[in-house]
Amino acid sequence: QVQLVESGGGLVQAGGSLRLSCAASGRTSSRYLMGWFRQAPGKEREFVAAINWSGDSTYYTGSVKGRFTISRGNAKNTVYLQMNSLRPEDTAVYYCAAGGGSYYPNREYEYDYWGQGTQVTVSL
Repeated sequence: QVQLVESGGGLVQAGGSLRLSCAASGRTSSRYLMGWFRQAPGKEREFVAAINWSGDSTYYTGSVKGRFTISRGNAKNTVYLQMNSLRPEDTAVYYCAAGGGSYYPNREYEYDYWGQGTQVTVSL
């Protein structure tokens, strides 16, 4: 089992930045793909970004490319999402996920473990 705890969410004005963190504990010796998803009010959860175990491959949804950066800590059990140039449409609950899949990093079924989520609100 792997436990994931997100932090770093909050309220920010449009154009501002936030850095989300996700700390994994438990069975962290396995080589997990790590990803971030988000769910806005009244919408389905959607893929944001993912990073492979070694950190040398990253994946982003089109709307965040060039604004968000996903990275892993040196110990591999922490993943970050640096979010710059935030827009009101980025407002959502952001979820961290970990999984053994690797073929489709943007699909929820590749992930086995999920955090509780952290709220990000971007105001005008």
